[in-house]
Formats: sequence, structure tokens, C-alpha cells
Amino acid sequence: MTYAPQLRIPATYMRGGTSKGVFFRLADLPAAAQVPGPARDALLLRVIGSPDPYAKHTDGMGGATSSTSKCVIVAPASVPDHDVDYLYGQVAIDSAFVDWSGNCGNLSTAVGPFAIANGFIDPARIPGDGTVAVRVWQANIGKTIIVHVPIKAGQVQEIGDFELDGVTFPAAEIVLEFVDPADEGEGDGGGAMFPTGHLVDDLEVPGIGTLRATMIDAGIPTIFVDAAALGYTGAELQDAINGDAQALAMFETIRAHGAVRMGLIGDLAEASKRQHTPKVAFVAPPRDHVVSSGKAVAASDVDLLVRALSMGKLHHAMMGTAAVAIATAAAIPGTLVSDAAGGGARTSVRFGHPSGTLRVGAEAVQDDGRWTVARAIMSRSARVLMEGAVRVPADALPG
Repeated sequence: MTYAPQLRIPATYMRGGTSKGVFFRLADLPAAAQVPGPARDALLLRVIGSPDPYAKHTDGMGGATSSTSKCVIVAPASVPDHDVDYLYGQVAIDSAFVDWSGNCGNLSTAVGPFAIANGFIDPARIPGDGTVAVRVWQANIGKTIIVHVPIKAGQVQEIGDFELDGVTFPAAEIVLEFVDPADEGEGDGGGAMFPTGHLVDDLEVPGIGTLRATMIDAGIPTIFVDAAALGYTGAELQDAINGDAQALAMFETIRAHGAVRMGLIGDLAEASKRQHTPKVAFVAPPRDHVVSSGKAVAASDVDLLVRALSMGKLHHAMMGTAAVAIATAAAIPGTLVSDAAGGGARTSVRFGHPSGTLRVGAEAVQDDGRWTVARAIMSRSARVLMEGAVRVPADALPG
């Protein structure tokens, strides 16, 4: 039998925040994969190495975790006053599925440097030394992200002394602005930032009970519940959750029922096909604890503790988009997140996650009973890990 040679597709392997993924220019993809559909999904699955029943991604670029099984497609801007379109695909590990329902806030950091390095930005805008504000259209959710990329000697500055919990080595600081991060649609309460119209709901979850929950759509749809109501302290590390099959099943059940309540899916059966969103997270007041690196974090170092699940597992740090949801909810008195942080109005929050702490700014305003947030701001970092071409068997593309 004769086999066709592998496809060779220009690509860049990048870390952004506490995630990493394979970045493509839209024009470099095979023609069949330049449009949404089965061909694109099949290609990205093969790039990552999914589905993999061994959950190792040995035959692909994925890292067998939700943080490292990601693909990004960047194209010229389709929306006025923007520099690029950014499309994000969360690739499932053990099933043939790419979830396009949300954004990756961590990889958003790397889109700015990628856009500059790949000729999407007018060279006249790039200083010898300074910063370039790359205006990104996040095509999955239709939102603007401004990535402030540091420049040194006319090139993207990647190396620096900015330390980010969850990333081993320091790098240059990149400031992200998530503009108008909340959903603008109409919910039951007149604003879909809270799709149910309430800051706190009683969420009935069969087999688990009725949980108080804050369900918010800012950055990414997220369901917040009290850690204590589930028997947790909020200081748990990955092994405490990911090694407990019963706990993972409980969180997925909460997520599915919350997704229905938020109007994201019509029935529970649809949850398996929308794994990336919503997220489910549990919150608790501050306490002294030790994070995954062995570093001690004092209760006085944070405003609250948050643990969030992504693609069915406890995240090793915090998703960037979930950080936006946390900061937004913390800024609104009466949410479970605000209560865990001590209540009251605030314009920023520092929360503890399994790898350390993170500070995010967000200022909420209430107008005629409707909450809005103009922007959320956080600092991350990004770095090119490898660039060149990814090889994919030719039969990865249908037809």
C-alpha cells in the first residue's frame, strides 16, 4: 500500500500565561481547513494527537492536559479598528472533539507577540523600544482584547523579570485588557452578565442537593459555588480533586445543570459536546495554605481562594478567562465571590489558586439595575517555544 507524504504546515509553538498551544496563520492552513468544519477539526485533532486513549499525546503536539491541548488560528482583522482575528480551539484529549465555544485568556497573551512577529502589524507602529498595543478581535466570543506587547530594539521582548505563578521561569510582562468582557445579551434580569437575572441562585443538582451558585458570563461563562458546601476548604491541589473520580463526576454534574440553567445548552445531553464552557469553580475565604510548588501562602496574601475545573479536571493554576469572571464577580457586592472576599465594592482582587496567587483588576458599575464592566486588566507573559512547521499525516484531512 502506498502512503502519501506528511503535510508540512507552518506553525509556532507558544506559551501564553499558564497555557501553551500551536499557533497558525489562517492562510498557511490547507484550503479545506481554512473554513470552519470537519476538515479543520480533524486537522487540529491530529496536530495535538487526539483522541488518545492513553491520555499522553505521544504522537502529537498536545500535553495531555487542558492547559496544553490548544490550537490558535490568527488572521487579518475582519472587524474595523482591530489588528487581527483570533480563533481558539480547545482540543479534547480522549475524544474526537474540538470545542470552539469560548476563549483562552492565557493564550490571548501570545496572540499579540505572534501578530507582530508574523507581519500582521504595520512596521511603522513598532518602536525601537516601548510598547505596541495590539487590538485583537476574539472571534469565538466577539470581544476585543488589547495586548500590550513590550518591544526592545524593534523586536518583541520575551525575556524579563516578571514572575507568574504557575510558570517556572520569569519573562517579560504583557498587560492584557479585556474590553467589555461581559455578555451583552438580554437575560431574565435584563442583562446577561447574570443569565438568570440573579446574583445568587439556588441550583438544584439531583444526587448532590441544592447549591447556592453565582452564574456569570464575563470572560467566560462560569458557575461559582461555595467550597464549604462541597466539603472543601478552597486550598485543594490537583491530586485532591483529579484523583477522586467521584468528585470529578460531581463537578461535571454541577456544570451540566448550571449550563442548562444559564441557557447555554437546551438539555443535559448537550453538556458533553460543550466541554470548554461553562467553567465550574469553588470559592472560599482566605486561609494559610501551601501551593503546588511548596510555597506557603498566608491568608493575608489573598482576598479569597478559588479553584476551577477545565475540561473535567482541576486546573493547575487559573484560566485567564476565569480570572476575568472572578474579578468581575468580586467587584459586585452580593455574589458568592464577593462574599468570600469579604464583601463590599472593589476594583481589583488578588485570589489564591493551586499554583500561587493572581491579581486582576475590574470595576463594575450598576446602571438602572444592570451591572456592566468596562474592562478587566491583568498581567501575563508569553514566549515562543519553537517555530517552523508541524507535520501531519495526509490522511488527517477528510477526503
